[in-house]
Amino acid sequence: MTSAVWDPDDVTPAWLQAVLEESGALRKGTIAAVDAQPIGTGQVGSNVRYRLTYSGETDGPASVVGKFASRSEDSRAAGVQTLTYETEVAFYRDLADSVQVSRPHCYFADIEPGTANVVLLLEDISDGVAGDQIAGCSDDEAMMVVLEAAKLHGPRWGDPTLTKVPWLAAKIENAFAPGPAVGMMWPLFLDRYQDRLSEQSLEVGAKLAAAETWLAPDPAAMTICHCDYRLDNMLFSDSAGSRPLTIVDWQTVQLGTGVADVSYFISAAMPADRRRATERDLVAGYHSRLVDLGVAEYEFDQCWDDYRRHSFSGFFMAVFASMVVGRTDRGDTMFMTMANGASAQVMDLGALEFLA
Repeated sequence: MTSAVWDPDDVTPAWLQAVLEESGALRKGTIAAVDAQPIGTGQVGSNVRYRLTYSGETDGPASVVGKFASRSEDSRAAGVQTLTYETEVAFYRDLADSVQVSRPHCYFADIEPGTANVVLLLEDISDGVAGDQIAGCSDDEAMMVVLEAAKLHGPRWGDPTLTKVPWLAAKIENAFAPGPAVGMMWPLFLDRYQDRLSEQSLEVGAKLAAAETWLAPDPAAMTICHCDYRLDNMLFSDSAGSRPLTIVDWQTVQLGTGVADVSYFISAAMPADRRRATERDLVAGYHSRLVDLGVAEYEFDQCWDDYRRHSFSGFFMAVFASMVVGRTDRGDTMFMTMANGASAQVMDLGALEFLA
């Protein structure tokens, strides 16, 4: 098996040749040259597009994407501490082929556990346009996204064998004890962002930091969750014959309540007034697709209550992630979009009742 390369600058035509041949993606042709271009705005990762030039005829891809650890030491340390890097490698190794969600094909994945030495070589969705967490999306795009979420959650819904996947079992949804984590981060978050937080965010943050638990969900509804299911991690395409939506950045996968991904996504995908007008239809569309995929004994009313319960997810992520990754102007704006959007969602849905 080809050895891993941990630094994007060390990727060579010979290494790409070996990886693509071993994966079956390249059966004829020789890679003669590689043009590397950084892409994306990842907070804990460094992504590079490699455009490939072949000598002679080939059946290989025109380009591939490499994912590596961030250049930022703070973000690298956060990625190691939170198992972000290990999780993405494990998702592609252990779970990706068992779900129907659209994601890039993975040619190669490796990591040195406990370090920031990580590399994934992925299919380049070259015609995909990245979503923008700050700009938001249309109603039609939002429906496309929630229906795609069902294709992630439905195939392994309530599957007891998921608890036998060691790394996944170790990460079973622990967000139902938010107090210690938010309580520790909230004062720092408040000190940095108070003048950009809405009154609703100030109230939700204070109550979440003081809470001991959320009301526990039905364990029968547990499934594979993305847990950072937002527009920045989605590629949209209008090209004929292309996948209209591809989900990327599988670094936060956990075993959790499926509709949590939907609630997290909707909280910051559109302005609050449009969310209020569309969210019930979006959740109904998601639930209907789950039923089509064979999910039984999960009524819409329960799905809606779970959606309400998990309206805290976007706020929790904004508080936690903003304090552990390298700080940027865009990152600050994105975290404020998430926190203020989620707090409005919490208040609109009356979800404070789920805190205890």
